[in-house]
Amino acid sequence: MTKTAFIAIVGAPNVGKSSLLNKMIKSKIAIVSSKPQTTRTKIMGVLTRGATQLVFTDTPGYHKPHNKLGEKMVEAVGDTIGGVDACLFVTEASGELKKAEAELLSMFKKQKMPVILAINKIDTLKDKRDLLSRIADFSSKYDFEAVVPVCASSGENVEVLLDELEKLAFESVHFFPDDTLTDQPERVLAGEIIREKILRLMDKEIPHGIAVSVEKMREREDKEILDIDATVYCERESHKGMVIGKGGSMLKKISTYSRQDLEKFFQIKVNLHIWVKVKEDWRNREGLIHNFGLD
Repeated sequence: MTKTAFIAIVGAPNVGKSSLLNKMIKSKIAIVSSKPQTTRTKIMGVLTRGATQLVFTDTPGYHKPHNKLGEKMVEAVGDTIGGVDACLFVTEASGELKKAEAELLSMFKKQKMPVILAINKIDTLKDKRDLLSRIADFSSKYDFEAVVPVCASSGENVEVLLDELEKLAFESVHFFPDDTLTDQPERVLAGEIIREKILRLMDKEIPHGIAVSVEKMREREDKEILDIDATVYCERESHKGMVIGKGGSMLKKISTYSRQDLEKFFQIKVNLHIWVKVKEDWRNREGLIHNFGLD
């Protein structure tokens, strides 16, 4: 007898949803950075454990939108919650209940949604007794199926969390081949790997107005080399100069680190070329949001 559960991973920005997804499926399909709202679209990850298939959807951090792209990100969260069997609600181990988290709890109540609470970043707690008050606080606000303290970075209690998530599965055929990891096209994954390197290398300098489009991705017929041509789009001319760097130094770093990750992910030598262009205020332009695959 096979079982399946479609599970949305939801929470406020920067609580570690993407890191947790990567750890659960044991492969890096979602990019991770210290910047909030790193995830812009719904990313599906598939984990098959024996007879049970868990189909995860990693959603953008739920937040108050400031532009059209932000509006689409928030819409994606609501749409996802309305179309799954259960939710994995991720929060941090410390801090007050965020407004976004309260709004998500209200959504769960309206949907009468089965929810498992994952309290992430438990490694940051100086006093583990604080965890008990965190659990009590959230448990008083919603009747969770289970509450599991985890550390996505180290993997602590992730297997315990997966055991709890398996209990939500129902008798069903598997909707994906058992070796499937994600539904994301290879070009999208390649673009996200490059975008992650920009976010990490330019953590202080560059804002969120960066998009990456992979124009060409082709394996050579005569050699085991994957040619990738990508374009980085900025919102301002000044940002373009920062991404390129003095004498091309920053772009060279971005290319080097991206190529290393691309070769590791695709298991083939990569020949990478990156160009930088300006598309002013693209996050408020419907056509460009669509062209970048962010709607």
